[in-house]
This record gives sequence, C-alpha cells and structure tokens, in this order.
Amino acid sequence: MKRWGKWLLAIVAGLALGLGGAWLSVRGGLGAGSAKSGPWATSAVTGSADADLRTRATVAIAGLLALSAKEAIYFNAEEDSAGAPLDGRCRYRVSGVDPKARWWSITLYGADHFLVANAAQRFSFHMRNVPRTGPGAFAFDVGPSGEGEDWLPTGGQGHFALTLRAYNPAPAIIGRPDPAHLPTIEKVSCA
Repeated sequence: MKRWGKWLLAIVAGLALGLGGAWLSVRGGLGAGSAKSGPWATSAVTGSADADLRTRATVAIAGLLALSAKEAIYFNAEEDSAGAPLDGRCRYRVSGVDPKARWWSITLYGADHFLVANAAQRFSFHMRNVPRTGPGAFAFDVGPSGEGEDWLPTGGQGHFALTLRAYNPAPAIIGRPDPAHLPTIEKVSCA
C-alpha cells in the first residue's frame, strides 16, 4: 500500500505543478510576436494562424474575439507609464495623439476581463467621442470618480486594464509600435 501511496502522491504533485505552471504561463501575457511600447503590450500574431498556443490561450481567457493584425491590433496596458500597476482607487490621465489607424478605441476592463459596471454607463472612448485637446490630440481621466464626460470610471476596484484597439492599422504600428504614437498613462493622485 505504501508503494501505491507514493505513486499517487507523485501523480497528484505532477498534476498540480503542471496545471499551476500552465496557469501562470497563460496569465503571464502574450507569447511569441509580442512587443511592448511604454505601458502598452501587443502581439502581431494575435488572431492569426501564426499565434502560438500560449497566445491563443491568453486570448481565450482575456479576450472575446481577436482579428488578425491586418484588420486590428490590440494594445493592452496593465501598468502606467512609470511601470506601476494600474489601481482603480487612483486617478490617471491618458493622453496622446490619434493612433495611425482607420478607427480606434480605448476600453476599460476590470480584473475579471469584463467591463466595469458604473452609473454613467461609460466604458470606453473612441476617435469620435474622446475629449480633444487639439487637432488629432486627446486626453481623459480614468479613476473612481470624476465630473462631466471626460473620464472613465474604474468603480474603485483594485486592478483594471486599458485596451486600445486600432482597426485597419498602419503597417508601422503592427510590428514594433513607436511609443511616441501611443498614449501615455500618468498617475495623477491616489486615494
């Protein structure tokens, strides 16, 4: 019986290590083809036949649908421009110039990868409704509270992420995006 107990313990330990390692790998972000530009991370192979298993698993968990890079490129930010994790109890300023794409949007997601419920029913800004600071430039706040229509509510939850979608992107931003063409995310204050 002792022999079977050792085998059973080895099998259970192997399964726990294997499943734990897979979970950490998938939660760790995108795999092959990934690129980082400031706080924004992306992968040129997301949504394509060239995507590796890790990228496909990450998209299956965190994304509802991914198109190929020729149709859309997705930039995800889970940290601010200084490298600190995004915290829904803090206020951030997102500012930049229009990404080089036919259409773009920035959406806020909670830690569960779903939209954050809020009384304003505001979940994202896109190129037509984003608060403008000049021709081709924009800025808005992200935080637990705000006034007017120039902020995205975080609901005060701990962790959140921003996703920038660029539809029909210029070829220059698909492979190695230039940080000058992606928005900055600056922490303004914390509660």
